[in-house]
Amino acid sequence: MIISAVPKLPFIDKQTTIHFYTTQLAFTLIADYGDYLIMTKDAAELHFFAYPTLQPLKSDFMIYLRVDKDLQALYDQWKNISPPIKRIDAPALKPWGQLEMAIIDPNGTLLTFGQAV
Repeated sequence: MIISAVPKLPFIDKQTTIHFYTTQLAFTLIADYGDYLIMTKDAAELHFFAYPTLQPLKSDFMIYLRVDKDLQALYDQWKNISPPIKRIDAPALKPWGQLEMAIIDPNGTLLTFGQAV
């Protein structure tokens, strides 16, 4: 029986990725296997693999993270972080009944956060 799905996202520079996710987004690094990382936040688990030749502006990697409440508060917290997140889009109500915001990580991965309304 399948109990969960865990995304595998690329990283170009390990330390930059660890810093972004742990310092700016408050994930916890739980495992570092050199070319493979595992991080968690609340009930979410993300895996990362080394992809040193990835060009962030050409990346097609993306993930959707469901939030149960307070998406606006999360946005308010992250929009004022220092150093600033290079791209963070404000929450917007989508036709499919989700309040969504988006972030681009240093590797060019699109992180969309969604909350049912």
